[in-house]
Amino acid sequence: MKLNIVPARTGITWVKLGCKTFFQQPLAMSGLFFMFMALLSIATLVPFIGAALALALLPAATLGLMAATQEATKGKFPMPSILISAFRAGKQRVRAMMVLGALYAAGFLALMAVSTLVDGGQFARLYLVGGKITEDMVLQGNFQGAMWVTMALYLPLSLLFWHAPALVHWHGVTPVKSLFFSFMACYKNWAALAVYGLVWAGVFVMAMVLVTLVAALLGNPTFAALAIFPVALLMMAMFFTSIYFTFRDSFTDTDVPADQQAA
Repeated sequence: MKLNIVPARTGITWVKLGCKTFFQQPLAMSGLFFMFMALLSIATLVPFIGAALALALLPAATLGLMAATQEATKGKFPMPSILISAFRAGKQRVRAMMVLGALYAAGFLALMAVSTLVDGGQFARLYLVGGKITEDMVLQGNFQGAMWVTMALYLPLSLLFWHAPALVHWHGVTPVKSLFFSFMACYKNWAALAVYGLVWAGVFVMAMVLVTLVAALLGNPTFAALAIFPVALLMMAMFFTSIYFTFRDSFTDTDVPADQQAA
């Protein structure tokens, strides 16, 4: 396995490829993303361990979307069963993916525990258990502090796990090593990932502005309220489609079969 260092402008290419691939198979990619969301939502309903279970499933579910993107790049229609690709790769890799999921859940719950030191657990309870969010709650300094602490701690956690599911599934890397390689790949390609994130942020903002402008032209403010949520979901589906390309261009392995390498 070889780490590739890519130029900063590659971040723009990743966004373009994500959008292009999504529109090549819009029904499949959007449907799979909604199934992905539904799977995690159902997992949260399990008594007592729902939140932790959903977190543990996230790496495997994300890998499923990456595998769907890989199929779409080949001109194939990804079937719903591809979402569970991580659990159809043999006992050893299934076990490794389960370990990776457990590590992700533990890491996320740990950073939430740290946030409780700031506001006594108000933000953590709202995020993990749910509840009604009020204007007074959002304006509280402690609540905002807990939110920012969580965001700051989540950045290194996300870098550790950004490429890890794909490394475990496609390259057979052990869970702990996959975290190291993922972090190093993100560190070495930080410029491209920064551009990637900024471009996606701009795309999201432009989409929301466009919805607002259409609502204004129609003279129907209700349209914006109704359209923003589904538009945001479609944008998220495109974003998840693009994640595969950040991995594909960051690593190469001449030992894997040709059909598993970058298309």
